[in-house]
Amino acid sequence: MAELITVEDPDDPRLRDYTGLTDVELRRRREPAEGLFIAEGEKVIRRARDAGYAMRSMLLSSKWVDALRDVIDELPAPVYVVTPELAERVTGYHVHRGALASMQRAPLPTADDLLTTARRVVVMESVNDHTNIGAIFRSAAALGMDAVLLSPDCADPLYRRSVKVSMGAVFSVPYARLESWPNGLEAVRAAGFDLLALTPDAQAVTLDAAAPHRRERVALMLGAEGDGLSARALRAADEWVRIPMAHGVDSLNVGAAAAVAFYAVVTGRPTA
Repeated sequence: MAELITVEDPDDPRLRDYTGLTDVELRRRREPAEGLFIAEGEKVIRRARDAGYAMRSMLLSSKWVDALRDVIDELPAPVYVVTPELAERVTGYHVHRGALASMQRAPLPTADDLLTTARRVVVMESVNDHTNIGAIFRSAAALGMDAVLLSPDCADPLYRRSVKVSMGAVFSVPYARLESWPNGLEAVRAAGFDLLALTPDAQAVTLDAAAPHRRERVALMLGAEGDGLSARALRAADEWVRIPMAHGVDSLNVGAAAAVAFYAVVTGRPTA
C-alpha cells in the first residue's frame, strides 16, 4: 500500500517530476531523458496502469484520494497529497482534474517488431502538434488501426497534452519510431504494405477508388497540419489518396482527416 504524504512546500524535491509542466521545451527534453511521462486525470491514470506502465508517484488533491483508493492500495510508490493551490505552484497551471501520476516509460518496440503482425498501420511525418498526435492516436485506437510509425521528428505521444487529448489511447496502440526518413519506409514496403499517402492533391485518387479495406496490408501516411506530407514522402509512396471535399473546402485538419481515412482503411464505406 502506498504511503500518503502531505506536502506543503512547492520546492520539495520529492515533487520534481511534476515541476514546470507548462514549459513545453523543457519537458520535451527532460521526460524522455529521465524515462518518465505524466498521466493526468483519473481515467488516464487508470488506463496507464492497466497498460502496464509502472507508477513512480502520484500527486493528488485530497478529494481524489478516495476516488483513487483502489489504485493507492496496490501502489508501492509514494502518493503526495497537496492543496490545489500548491499543485498549481508546482506544475505551473491549475490542475483541473486534481490528479497527476508520474509513470515510468517502457522501451519502445522496433518498427520491424510491429510490422510482423500488423495489417493496418499509420505512418506520421513531422506531426509536431501534441493535440494532433493525441487525436490521431484516439482515432487509431477507436477505429481499429494496428500500429503507428513515427518519423524521427514527430512529437512525443507520451507528452502530457498528447496523452490527455487521446484519453489514454496512446497506451492502446503500439508505436515505434522509424530510424531514418523517408528511407525507413522501405522496410514498411518490404514487409508487404501498400504505402498510401493522404493528400488533398487533385492528382490523388479518392479513398473509395483506392479501396484500402480490400488490400492485404496498408500503411496510411499522414503529414503535419498545414504543410501535409513532404515532396520526398509523396515520392516514396506507392499511391496518393484523398478525401473528396465539398462546398469549396480544400481539406480537413489532420486529426479529422485521419479519422475519416482510418474508417476507410479498416472497414470501408457501406454500399447501397
